[in-house]
Amino acid sequence: MAARRPTVDDELLTLRRVQINGIDLAVDEHGPADGPVVVLLHGFPELAYSWRHQIGPLTDAGYRLLVPDLRGYGRSEAPAAVEDYAIDVLARDVTGILDAFAVERAVLIGHDWGADLAWKTTWLHPDRVIAVGGLSVPFAPPAPAPPVGLMRQGLGEDFYMVWFQEPGVAEAALERDVRRTLATSRQWTAAWAQEQDDVPPTPSFLTDEELDVYVRAYERTGFRGGLNWYRNLDRSWERTKDLDRRIEVPALFLTGERDPVRRFMPSVVMQGWVTDLRVDAVIPEAGHWLQQHAPEAVNEHLLAWLADVT
Repeated sequence: MAARRPTVDDELLTLRRVQINGIDLAVDEHGPADGPVVVLLHGFPELAYSWRHQIGPLTDAGYRLLVPDLRGYGRSEAPAAVEDYAIDVLARDVTGILDAFAVERAVLIGHDWGADLAWKTTWLHPDRVIAVGGLSVPFAPPAPAPPVGLMRQGLGEDFYMVWFQEPGVAEAALERDVRRTLATSRQWTAAWAQEQDDVPPTPSFLTDEELDVYVRAYERTGFRGGLNWYRNLDRSWERTKDLDRRIEVPALFLTGERDPVRRFMPSVVMQGWVTDLRVDAVIPEAGHWLQQHAPEAVNEHLLAWLADVT
């Protein structure tokens, strides 16, 4: 029998609010209290809810899951200061979650920005991590110069990470019609923001009810918290550029065959930096929203890898 999809009500029943690193974070806890701990970290513009397809299979396999709405998202606090979203601060949120739940070491798995956070937390705090998995975004060693300038030079002013840099601009465009923003299959750019097209149909990997969960959350919070992660690209680079450390714990990387991130962040960038990459797989036909788009394939890879590393 197929597992029932978790609902928002389920999340509220498992919710714990914890004071971590100076802010209030919402963390959903699932699974047996004595199971190996796995922390699932979502991306932009997502929520803890983005891992709903993984919760049943992983808890059924005996894992204890900690699934936060990350800093600036959903039910968690969103500090006003842009610098409060630098990667070293975000990594301390993750170790703070482990401290709050009395966990010494855990497996970290992330998607999109959550993948970058999983890699960087492992890089900055290797003593707290058993193994690390990234979906869609590979570990990226420090660039030779501040990354926003490199993106502007190589990918143009309308590249979404460059367009996101000016406070207030992307927020106004993304929040004008939250459903259009979340349903689109196109990249968010200044050109996209100028158009007045109709709301796209619900993406194939979401039901209307699931899309509604995201729409309600972002209509309430807006996008500023998540955008502030992008606005720290250069600051985060400055704070970590001199760290010459390899990621030596067992690692996994999954990407979708149709994920556009592969064009500018190929997994080859990890060579020499991630020394125990046990899984490096491309999911056929899948796009960027990997664990929602191809949950069965993702869960199969995760369960096999977790059995190997825990």
